[in-house]
Amino acid sequence: MAGPVLEMRSIVKTFPGVKALSDVSLSVRPGEVHAICGENGAGKSTLMKVLSGVHPHGTYDGDILFEGESCQFKDIRASEQHGIVIIHQELALVPYLSIAENIFLGNEHATRGFISWSETLKHATELLRRVGLSDHPETRVADIGVGKQQLVEIAKALSKKVKLLILDEPTAALNDEDSGKLLELIRGLKDQGITSIIISHKLNEIEAVADSVTILRDGRSIETLDVKAAETTEDRIINGMVGRDLDHRFPERTPHDTEADAAPALEIRNWTVHHPIDQQRKVVDDVSIQVRRGEIVGIAGLMGAGRTELAMSVFGRTYGRYASGTVLKDGTEIRTKTVPEAVKHGIAYVTEDRKHYGLNLIDTINRNISLSALGKVAKRGVVNEHEERQVAERFRKSMNIKAPTVFEPVGKLSGGNQQKVVLSKWIFAGPDVLILDEPTRGIDVGAKFEIYTVIDKLAAEGKAVVFISSELPELLGMCDRIYTMAAGRLTGEVPRAEATQEVLMRQMTKDKR
Repeated sequence: MAGPVLEMRSIVKTFPGVKALSDVSLSVRPGEVHAICGENGAGKSTLMKVLSGVHPHGTYDGDILFEGESCQFKDIRASEQHGIVIIHQELALVPYLSIAENIFLGNEHATRGFISWSETLKHATELLRRVGLSDHPETRVADIGVGKQQLVEIAKALSKKVKLLILDEPTAALNDEDSGKLLELIRGLKDQGITSIIISHKLNEIEAVADSVTILRDGRSIETLDVKAAETTEDRIINGMVGRDLDHRFPERTPHDTEADAAPALEIRNWTVHHPIDQQRKVVDDVSIQVRRGEIVGIAGLMGAGRTELAMSVFGRTYGRYASGTVLKDGTEIRTKTVPEAVKHGIAYVTEDRKHYGLNLIDTINRNISLSALGKVAKRGVVNEHEERQVAERFRKSMNIKAPTVFEPVGKLSGGNQQKVVLSKWIFAGPDVLILDEPTRGIDVGAKFEIYTVIDKLAAEGKAVVFISSELPELLGMCDRIYTMAAGRLTGEVPRAEATQEVLMRQMTKDKR
């Protein structure tokens, strides 16, 4: 058997106050798909940034050997010259440039400073064909979906004569259909002799596409497993990731007792919203739902079903054009035309896009937590910084936010810890109703369980929780009732005792016209 194409030996990487990697080693065989998994903050992305030159030689200890040669990459361009290309979780495309311009950005077909557009379009077309994308190369990136943007990133990598392709959470923002296409492409690249490293929290994807998996925990490499071996099960991988057996993926659910004749904490009646641009199209069409105190009520649906559109339009009408419908709190109609109005009436919304809408990434943990209810830590318009810090410290401990201090910028935290900050922010506001939109997206199984436990505790305290998720096992494990949506309409309501993945999928694909 040929030797490894990549070896990383005893890698140590330290940031101020944090040892991110401690004696990590990794070996990848030529032509394989090698998965890396671990909890948020385990060091997966940091390790790949060391490999790709984002963290240059001299800022870490240890050795990197690629194709048997010792490498000391000073930047990304140096690693790309060796054929190592990384695609980050946050795509690095310019939305207002064309697909072709993005593919060859910084690597233009140019002679004496003049770009040959005929060569650019010709080669872009060839690369798009290779990744299975039929869009014209002059199409703006802003006009294609996230799934296609991932394919453009891979086409861009192929233009650099990639030998080792690194994909960091490539399917985190994709629906099931686009995820399947991307995984199939990765298999196809393997057939072309391209080695891939894939970072993923989705263990079913690792089992489907990977040959080997290396598990990291707390900045250390734990073990490397053969994915096809009989002893490599999901439970074995999870045990390696979290350092313990997870006998239950979800906390034991004991629904909070609610008086049968009590008014729902939140009721939405005949809610209709039009698309913000195509105002003839209804993105939410005559939807009525209710949730009582102590309940966790799920909303299931495929991409485009209208789940997020419903949540955002109810919470301060932050999406679309309101057409009709009413919102009632404890049986009384309320106004939620603006976000401050919704918050005033005790409604909180945890967005599915925490980086853009949920957090200020350049500000600290304590400032982010206090943002939703500054009045609680301020007097006469002046924030009491001591009290603000005490509040943040309380949440840092109770939510197990892994950070050296509450003055750490939120952008430096792992995805799971960022999500805990978002939840802390809204819990601090003291809402009666929490609308949670994909609250565990891009989060590992250990952090998921912690967040599930927080949600279950909030319900036990009498909060009303609306839980939107694309993961059906998550809805089945957490919810007391589940509404299903398709094409903007409500298609069913399934009690916990009758809910299965098959039942939900039938309702989610029902065309209720």
